[in-house]
Amino acid sequence: MTAFGITPEEQVELDKALHDALDPLASAIRSRLSGLPEDRKGEAEPVEVALSVLAAWKVVDTEVKRLTATAAGTAGTYGASYEQLGSVWGITRQGARKKWPEAVSRPVSANRTVELCGGTAEVTREPGSGGWRWTGVGADGTRGAAEADVRYATPEEAAAHAGAFLKGHARVDGAAMRREADDLFGTEDRVGDEDAWGRGGD
Repeated sequence: MTAFGITPEEQVELDKALHDALDPLASAIRSRLSGLPEDRKGEAEPVEVALSVLAAWKVVDTEVKRLTATAAGTAGTYGASYEQLGSVWGITRQGARKKWPEAVSRPVSANRTVELCGGTAEVTREPGSGGWRWTGVGADGTRGAAEADVRYATPEEAAAHAGAFLKGHARVDGAAMRREADDLFGTEDRVGDEDAWGRGGD
């Protein structure tokens, strides 16, 4: 018996439980196939009885496949690899990937870089908590990071907060400010081209 096998005693119990669960379903299918009411199911032809049992097993087989895929997906969300799934099912890693293509998510990159407004931030995942944090340097040289007790649930959420920090610490663009001032106030009262705000060099 393998690590994931069952004992002969467990096999007997499993067979009995499956047949007990299957009987009502097979009976209902047999009634539909033969057109006989439930209380006359014993009058069905032997072939109808056999076919109703086969049809019931088909229903069970379909349901087991669905539940199996769900179990594989659940294991995948908890970190199981295709190699582990294949080992449990008695197939190769490639076979498990083919059987349950959506069970194991692609690993999320541990680091992401956010570049915005001339600054840069790194979004990283903490191995222990699984949460996401960010650290960055704005274009004006200001350094920032997520608060010590903050862990974001997704990298996108952490990146959004990093982006807000970078926007708040963008490099001052004097030319752009001059253009905005000219659009708003005009150029007639400008003191000089070198200093749009009238500050002398004295």
